[in-house]
Amino acid sequence: MSGLVVFVLRLLLTVSLYAFLVWAFTSLWRDIKLQSALLAARKIPPISITLTLAGQVVHIRRYIQAEVTIGRNPACECPVDDESVSAHHARLSYHHNQWWLEDLDSTNGTFLNQEKLATPTVVISGDEFRCGDTLFTIALAGDLLISPAQKSS
Repeated sequence: MSGLVVFVLRLLLTVSLYAFLVWAFTSLWRDIKLQSALLAARKIPPISITLTLAGQVVHIRRYIQAEVTIGRNPACECPVDDESVSAHHARLSYHHNQWWLEDLDSTNGTFLNQEKLATPTVVISGDEFRCGDTLFTIALAGDLLISPAQKSS
């Protein structure tokens, strides 16, 4: 009789262990699905960049990705045809719900609103930064982009 009791207890313990494992994995799976849905729903606000070289607006580009590299290298998201710009000059990145500008150890430096950029800095609409001889104007998520020619009038 005691052998049958031990067998039943072992069987109950095994069933309990498997039930716990199913519950734990189901809870983890639900949490992962919820977190992925939250991340997928989070949108990166678009950023528009106006490039001005020698007083003339070269082009306006709009980016939706979380990181935009600026430089002379054609592989950069924002390639610039200016010899005074390094191959990988600066980077705009979106994190902590803000757009940040950082210099990538460029030769000529990056200037944000006429001040040399030493550390990654938050940028807002209307900020201007310079890489080499190229001036960039930033407009964020739905703000109107004002060209430098419009500002002077």
